[in-house]
Amino acid sequence: MIDADIVVGLEVHCQLDTKSKLFCGCSTDYRNDGPNTHVCPVCLGLPGTMPVLNKRAIEYAMRVAKALNCTVIPESEFSRKNYFYPDLDKAYQITQYDKPLAEGGYVEIEGDDGKERKIQLTRIHVEEDPGRLVHMGNAERGRYSLVDYNRSGIPLIEIVSEPEMRSPKEARKFLNKLRATLEYLGVFDSEKEGSIRVDANISLRGSARVEIKNISSYKGVEKALTFEVTRQKNLIRRGLCVDRETRHYLEARGITQSARSKEMENDYRYFPEPDLRPLRVQSWLKDIALPELPDARRERFVQQYECSLNHARTLTGELKMANFYEAVVAGDRDGLCTLSATWIADTLAGELNYRSLGIDVVDAKKFTCLLVLLKAGTITDKSGVEVLRVMLDERLKDEPVETPEAIVSRLNLAKTSGDDTALLGAIREVITENPKAVEDYRTGKNGALNFLVGQTMKKTRGRADPGELNRLMVESLKSVEQ
Repeated sequence: MIDADIVVGLEVHCQLDTKSKLFCGCSTDYRNDGPNTHVCPVCLGLPGTMPVLNKRAIEYAMRVAKALNCTVIPESEFSRKNYFYPDLDKAYQITQYDKPLAEGGYVEIEGDDGKERKIQLTRIHVEEDPGRLVHMGNAERGRYSLVDYNRSGIPLIEIVSEPEMRSPKEARKFLNKLRATLEYLGVFDSEKEGSIRVDANISLRGSARVEIKNISSYKGVEKALTFEVTRQKNLIRRGLCVDRETRHYLEARGITQSARSKEMENDYRYFPEPDLRPLRVQSWLKDIALPELPDARRERFVQQYECSLNHARTLTGELKMANFYEAVVAGDRDGLCTLSATWIADTLAGELNYRSLGIDVVDAKKFTCLLVLLKAGTITDKSGVEVLRVMLDERLKDEPVETPEAIVSRLNLAKTSGDDTALLGAIREVITENPKAVEDYRTGKNGALNFLVGQTMKKTRGRADPGELNRLMVESLKSVEQ
């Protein structure tokens, strides 16, 4: 439910997936290397060095602006944002301030009321990433921090929304939609550590605005905002004021903690960057071609594959999942479009999430073979889930993944038929072992039949067809009565 008192705006910092940094030729592929191994005089901020702008980073930023319906400004410029912090080697950050690359635009999400909503954007601007502090030591021997400048100078775009979200859940939906759009555009890799960081601004109507800095996960944003809503409401309920301040989210504890009073814009003493000329890149727009974006792909899935809207939304919410689905249904093999949409969006997604695995670990051909077995009635849905779990667990253990047919044969998971003596025997055993449920069925308690069928499914390890089992159970109960 939307809370009319909650006002949320987000500032989303996304690393652009370029090969070199924003103002020098140092590689951005630093995550597996030692500290301060991807640096040069420019990104270390040594005296006398001059920045040289990375054209590809600007093209990527314009691609995002075009996809998000923004207006590219005829002339934008870089500024120096002055503040002192150990990870900021120059004691200023090169960013854009009063003349950003693009303004306006929107991100369309499904609101908490189930209706489509356009969350308006304020601006998109380009800036450099600072370095990273690495905290070391312990309480006994002393704590200290080291600085790694490998990240310094990585190109960022900051996407600033209007304060139009009305719940933590809507904020997460906004981020999920934004992440999907950036992935479809090929400018962003969400799997890289630190590739996205979010500053969330939240207030209750009539109260001061609080900023929560540097949240590094999508779930973290929702959890941080949920905690902050509760904290602020409790303050107001006790007659206290909500202070305008900056807070940090402590993910391990699930709380926000006060960091400092909120800075004002003039605290940063912005002024134009003298070593970079203004950008006049509006003419580049005509040469920027956009791929099929999540909303367009969702609509195509509904029309082409007859997916339900909810399944299509889930399937297209992540680029790799959308590509996996289309690999499975390529050529509409055996009419698997609807079945595969259900199994990928519901069953497979749930099993992967439980194991903290990505969909790229699943072999599309083997998964298709599993769906073919289900479609042919060779196995039941319950057996199909068991086969899928075996496949994923083998992948998790880094073992060779068996084919679905081999797993069905090895575990004897093929669906039983009505004349299967083992099935009939299991039914008789269940009836004998549960006289109270049999008596309840005779007195008209319909739930008793479901219980007896469920017990039989356990004995057959889910191999029995539910409809056939239900029919045979009713016949068996009638024969017992006679």
